[in-house]
Amino acid sequence: MGSGANDGGRRPNDPRVPVALREKSETRRILRSMSEDAEATAAARAAMVATQLRTRGISDERVLRAMSELPRELFVPEHERRLAYADEALPIASGQTISQPYIVARMTELLAPRAGDRVLEIGTGSGYQAAILALLGCQIVSIERHPELAEAARERIRAVGLGGAVEVRVADGSLGDPAGAPWDGIVVTAAAPAIPSSLRVQLSPDGGRLVIPVGSRYHQDLMLVVRRGDEWTERSDGPVVFVPLVGAEGFAPDTDRS
Repeated sequence: MGSGANDGGRRPNDPRVPVALREKSETRRILRSMSEDAEATAAARAAMVATQLRTRGISDERVLRAMSELPRELFVPEHERRLAYADEALPIASGQTISQPYIVARMTELLAPRAGDRVLEIGTGSGYQAAILALLGCQIVSIERHPELAEAARERIRAVGLGGAVEVRVADGSLGDPAGAPWDGIVVTAAAPAIPSSLRVQLSPDGGRLVIPVGSRYHQDLMLVVRRGDEWTERSDGPVVFVPLVGAEGFAPDTDRS
């Protein structure tokens, strides 16, 4: 599974359109060219933070700083690099998408990660969300259903020097990682038909937070679940559209259009 969303007022990318995954040489090629385009990409990141994030209410300065530093262009296919900082989700391999910058920022802000937190990510996708969390000082286990996405994400995360903070695994993410629980935070970058009970119980009882899109195949609400002891509170942060979470506690495989 991979991340992908637009906020409620935008038409989502069609996650059914497969995009060929580039080899590791793509990452090396992009890294080389980034030095030549450093001024332009830095300006694009600054504009993204100013016009897409701050003006729409993202106020956590740590999140804003991380997103102004991480080269998003490394996490999109080479032929999409010109749109790396556009206000939209972009297609990646295996019929998945990388979420628009605002959604990444908002999910991170809702998760409210602290340096040293242990975070479980369901749906590695491009690796961009995991890299943002690593920049914030978290230790991340990220679970991806598609092996080709997992390998490409590992390469990108290593390329930006964050490999020591992120472990990418291939598995059914809808079941979480009970062996690693309790988790300070869990972020799910694919839509579930309901909040998986397996993820609820894996949250830390000391304020563990789960951020997850929940709803039907084409319309969901971005939900925040907070656990304190044996009580869970939840609230909606508004409408989103994500690719489906496929697995034992997600959608059946035949609804995954990849």
